[in-house]
Amino acid sequence: MVSVLKRTAAVAAPALRSQPPGERALSVLWSFAKCLGALLPVYLAGYYGFSISVVLFALMIYMGWKHSRLEKVARLKFSMFLLENERAFTTEKALRTNRDLPPWVNFPDVEKVEWLNKILQQAWPFIGQYLEKLLVETIAPAIRASSIHLQTLSFTKVNIGDKALKVVGVKAHTELDKRQVMLDLYLSYAGDVEINVEIKKYFCKAGVKGVQLHGKLRVILEPLIGDVPLVGAITMFFIRRPKLDINWTGLTNLLDIPGLNAISDTMIMDAIASHMVLPNRLTVPLVADLRVAQLRSPLPRGVVRIHLLEAEDLTAKDTVIKGLIDGKSDPYAVLRVGTQIFTSHHVDSNLNPQWREMYEVIVHEVPGQELEVEVFDKDPDQDDFLGRVKVDLDIVKKARVVDDWFNLKDVSSGSVHLRLEWLSLLSSADRLSEVIQKNQNLTTKTADPPSAAILAIYLDQADALPMRKGNKDPSPMAQISIQDATKESKTCYGTNSPVWEDAFTFFIQDPCKQDIDIQVKDDDRALSLGSLSISLNRLLEIPELTMDQWFQLENSGSASRIYVKIVLRVELNPMGPGGLAKPLPTRPQHTTPDPEFATEGVLRIHLVEAQNLIAKDNFMGGMVKGKSDPYVKIRVAGITFRSHTIKENLNPIWNELYEVILTQLPGQEIQFELFDKDIDQDDFLGRFPTALMTEGKYFNEKEDKVLIESCLCRFKLNLREIISAQFIDTFYTLNDVKSGRVHLVLEWLPTVADLPRLEQVTCLLSLCYFIFGLCLEEAASRSDRSNETILQYQSQQSYHNKVLPSAAVLFVYVERAHGLPLKKSGKEPKVGAEIVLKGVSHRTKICERSTSPRWDEAFHFLVRDPRDETITLSHSWGQALGSFTLPLREVLFEPGLVLDRWLNLDAALPESQILLRATLKVLTIYPSYSLYTTIIIRLFITIHSCRSLFDTSCSKDGADPYVSFILLPDKKATTKRRTATKKRDLNPEFNERFDFDFSLEESTQRRLDLSVKNSVSFMSRERELIGKLQLDLDQIDLKTGITQW
Repeated sequence: MVSVLKRTAAVAAPALRSQPPGERALSVLWSFAKCLGALLPVYLAGYYGFSISVVLFALMIYMGWKHSRLEKVARLKFSMFLLENERAFTTEKALRTNRDLPPWVNFPDVEKVEWLNKILQQAWPFIGQYLEKLLVETIAPAIRASSIHLQTLSFTKVNIGDKALKVVGVKAHTELDKRQVMLDLYLSYAGDVEINVEIKKYFCKAGVKGVQLHGKLRVILEPLIGDVPLVGAITMFFIRRPKLDINWTGLTNLLDIPGLNAISDTMIMDAIASHMVLPNRLTVPLVADLRVAQLRSPLPRGVVRIHLLEAEDLTAKDTVIKGLIDGKSDPYAVLRVGTQIFTSHHVDSNLNPQWREMYEVIVHEVPGQELEVEVFDKDPDQDDFLGRVKVDLDIVKKARVVDDWFNLKDVSSGSVHLRLEWLSLLSSADRLSEVIQKNQNLTTKTADPPSAAILAIYLDQADALPMRKGNKDPSPMAQISIQDATKESKTCYGTNSPVWEDAFTFFIQDPCKQDIDIQVKDDDRALSLGSLSISLNRLLEIPELTMDQWFQLENSGSASRIYVKIVLRVELNPMGPGGLAKPLPTRPQHTTPDPEFATEGVLRIHLVEAQNLIAKDNFMGGMVKGKSDPYVKIRVAGITFRSHTIKENLNPIWNELYEVILTQLPGQEIQFELFDKDIDQDDFLGRFPTALMTEGKYFNEKEDKVLIESCLCRFKLNLREIISAQFIDTFYTLNDVKSGRVHLVLEWLPTVADLPRLEQVTCLLSLCYFIFGLCLEEAASRSDRSNETILQYQSQQSYHNKVLPSAAVLFVYVERAHGLPLKKSGKEPKVGAEIVLKGVSHRTKICERSTSPRWDEAFHFLVRDPRDETITLSHSWGQALGSFTLPLREVLFEPGLVLDRWLNLDAALPESQILLRATLKVLTIYPSYSLYTTIIIRLFITIHSCRSLFDTSCSKDGADPYVSFILLPDKKATTKRRTATKKRDLNPEFNERFDFDFSLEESTQRRLDLSVKNSVSFMSRERELIGKLQLDLDQIDLKTGITQW
């Protein structure tokens, strides 16, 4: 311990010796002054005879300041740590409440933008250089010029620190307006910024050391233009007031005293809100000649009328005897939408108050803006908190009217009853008198009557205003008044042609009786520079209720004028004439699906057969040739069909039918893949030659793993070609293999709403299926008869996969439900619907808690016979909320085969209904070449194998046999065929099939002349002919076929 002290002293001694004597003396004096300053208040209190309570009060303020200061520094350090270790914090605290997690965790449509944060971190020092230059060269001179007392102000230090602003999430809105891009940026800044300010005249130093700012900033890029920079302007604003925390230094340390710190932060937030919190926006134009005022203050999206009705089960705060006896509360409510704030009257001693008050708020952004209701207990000293609730105004816009009880958050009990009405804005005055009449029947306790319209005034600029005395330029501002409401523009200093670019919004009770009064004055409000009065009645006679022009100023110069744009919008009230008790029905009577609804068609794919496939299942290292177990995969529109596997057959007959509902969008393809089924990995059996082939990875469902195959049997067909041809019946030859081809029949069937055609199609399909049932199915028996020669006359058969051809397509559009029952717990349900037809089911999305959910989803089903099929809708998971059954024959009696109305739900409330549209479309079948009206007839000969070939002319190693034959009496090339040659094999396996397009009558007139030959060179002495066979086909029953040695 001694050695440490000695070593420390030894180190400190040189430092003291190196310090100049003057500085050492100044340091001692400064320490003495601080001690004297700490004792001075005690001395002064005793000298002037103050009570000791004054000293204690001052000490208490100091301790409160110190405590607040330490808490603020701790919060700042924790926020910095959280931003630096966001990923680790999120991973470790994943089970904490949602408010502790970043937005990209809570909301799936909020994306992380780490790349943007890296850019900000990299550019942060240069942003600091720009801000330092801005403060020193621009802002400081402006402050010095604004007041004589601030002429010595200067920024002595500007350092924005190393902690960059972070964007913790971004959400893009592109569905609202195609002419703009809307982004929500979730900002979080906990920076070590340090800015010091000095006013030398008053020996005053102040500053900031550390700032926290958290909020959601909306950025709108509009209008989108077809020239560089592609965006006309950037508009930024906070939808809600951000959270701000400032760590003061210098004289501004006083602002950290309890009581003053909340006031100071609130004043700063009010200053920010006046520029960047809705309805205020910061607009930066990027191109010239833009109406900046209209971008900064666009027309509102609508108006929400808020009825604060009542509350119940509030918490008792006015207790007696320190809580031993429960008392009551004196509740009142504060309603806030952006910067619009309203306070209700308080109700004395009541835990179930009734207010019955009405307020109107202008909504600028949906989705985004929320209604926040906070309930307090009125007290003489400080009001107690009784709970809060937030309502997304986008829900009100969609539902039009929301009348419900909302549970208060952050308290043990309590709920508030609100009725929220969305008022649409109309650009026509046709229904103005109706709206005014309804408003007269609406009685509330508020002093302001309900409005019938809103008025937006865009104050652009003025020109040639009169000069002040002495021919000095005025500093004009404008006052706009409508009845008792007056609003002021900003002041433009030192000009007689001011450009304000301000916007104002007013509620209008009756446009026929109200006027606009505009007064242009100097900044002292004493000198009038002109006036203008406009009757709102003039707007009612103008198209679109809009005036956009120059107006001549009265009581001003002869050339003095002002440019104003005035827009009136009528509020469409969803309520009935009886006020709250008689609302108008707001539910639509019919659905509103997308225009592309029910425009799809059906693609029929008939997988018939394959021929001459190669053998992959070899034995003894390939010395013994085997067979293949082929199957086909068909992929189209995200759906995969798989045929059954035919065991040990190189000429499989699948005869399977697949149907899929498709849109006629360009670029769609049908992909076919041919495999040999194996235990380990399926083999390659060929490829169809097309430019659309690709290679890659494919998923094996049974093995549940990805198989990397360098080459698959795969080909693609373009849907557009099939739609153009309507019908394709052809063989597709496989490439990259010695032999093999696939027979496909493809048919495109458009849909029409034609009831007589439905009868024809149903009868036609029934007849064809009956014919198919009479045909013999020989493929299964033939697959077991290998090593034989087959001659068969084939007919089209019923489908092996048991598919019945469809006659129509049912399109179902599920829009919304109404009046669903609550859950057993009393909460609103999370609702989804399931639609089932013939074992095929589709589920809608799950809506958030609501008794009137809205889905807006479309589904389709293939229908065999609408007269015998039934569609069922239910809520099949969780608590049942209702169901209904709709026989499709009811749709047949609807005009245009379209059922579009509200349907009552069974096993639910009497008012429970669902709105849907069921559209039946009939398939257009062409009898001239349809699959179902033609029986395909073909003669085919299959050479399976030979056994015990032996000839004295053959070499010791065996022969190289092959089979050739001809159908006499014709000796043309079309009747000649030969198999492949099998090297050194006296028991060759060929398994090759040959087709001849002969009718039954032509086939019976033919004679088969078949020879087994040895493939030898012309110089060889070996005999070429091994054996020969002749067979008259009229001696064979070709309808059933024959298979034998």
